[in-house]
Amino acid sequence: MIVIMFKKNIIKTLLLLSVAVFIFGTGYKLGEIKSRRSKLSELNKSVFNISNGSGSDQKSWDFTLFWEAWEQLEKKFIDKEKLDPKKMFYGAVKGMVASLDDPYTFFLTPEENQEAKNDLAGKFEGIGAQLGLKSGRIIIIAPLKNSPALKAGVKAGDFINKVDGKSTEGWALPQAVSKIRGEKGTAVKLTLQRNSKEFDVDITRDQINVESVELAYEKKAGNSIAYLKLNQFGDNTNDEWDKAVDEIQARWRSGEIKGLVLDVRDNPGGYLESSVYITSEFIPQGKLIVKQTSTVQEDKTYTAKRVGRLLDIPLVILLNQGSASASEILAGALRDHNRVRLVGEKSFGKGSVQEATNLKEGAGLHITVAKWILPNGDWINSKGIEPDIKVVNKVEESTTLERGSDLQLDKAIEVLLK
Repeated sequence: MIVIMFKKNIIKTLLLLSVAVFIFGTGYKLGEIKSRRSKLSELNKSVFNISNGSGSDQKSWDFTLFWEAWEQLEKKFIDKEKLDPKKMFYGAVKGMVASLDDPYTFFLTPEENQEAKNDLAGKFEGIGAQLGLKSGRIIIIAPLKNSPALKAGVKAGDFINKVDGKSTEGWALPQAVSKIRGEKGTAVKLTLQRNSKEFDVDITRDQINVESVELAYEKKAGNSIAYLKLNQFGDNTNDEWDKAVDEIQARWRSGEIKGLVLDVRDNPGGYLESSVYITSEFIPQGKLIVKQTSTVQEDKTYTAKRVGRLLDIPLVILLNQGSASASEILAGALRDHNRVRLVGEKSFGKGSVQEATNLKEGAGLHITVAKWILPNGDWINSKGIEPDIKVVNKVEESTTLERGSDLQLDKAIEVLLK
């Protein structure tokens, strides 16, 4: 009897424990599901776009899909070491910006943003070449003077098809820059396309220091000509420009020089304000330099706001396909005011304005906010500026341009001395 009662108590106890475990397990699972839904609900934020301070143009977007994709990657992706949340987050922002399909609007990680700032400051490590996008492809706008790229035979207009064997198809500009840049002493292999010919170039990276302005003098038939090479419109450009112009002005007034050749070949541009400052050196105060038109902000007009020091010096500007953006504003405005003769080749053709915005944690965003129009109403985007006198330099493959073969500079001097 005692044995029977003991067995019944054990069975009863086990049954109660089973029910308890079931209830606990069910509750835990329901709690987990509820927690997951709550997590997605918390992360699922709506994006609102309110115009003119009113709620009439309110729009929202459900972000559940984004977080579901994120969660599935965390659960199932085979290489857990690659699941870097910050990198994934930055990648998502890059994808959002890239969806606008504008090569000049892009997101920069903190590292990339610092590199972009170093560019305009004239100091960085890499191969020494300005990159651009043309027809959706990465292109060399200009190799820099004395750079590893120039010494390796890289030329303006070369397309970069591969970097270290990886195709550049679909790459955004910052991605190309980050892959090609690197520490001094390291190497990178570029697969370039020049016309229809594809070839590989191995380049060892180095410290790149870029001077905005280089001043020299050319002599022909007993006459001296000032030759001023303008490499970019960066942080130090205006100060370097002022020093060079002080010397040019003094020599012009004393009759030591007959004119000025301003060389913006392979100059990819930079700050719009710097191009306005330099253009103001050659035209009267108040003259229109460039108009900026936009659908998202007020239109702006930039005029010469200072008294130029080289208003009457004979002037020729040298252009080529590496002359872009701020270089084209300078050349185009002076052309429209009949202040210059343009010699060389058609320029690159970039007629848009970007605003560089600093974001949290040092990240950056470059946004196309406007297009710029030359004084005569010309928008040169994708068209470029045609020179008054077309001259093409003939340079052998894998060699750099030497002074003795610079037909464009020879023609510029000839024009000034007529």
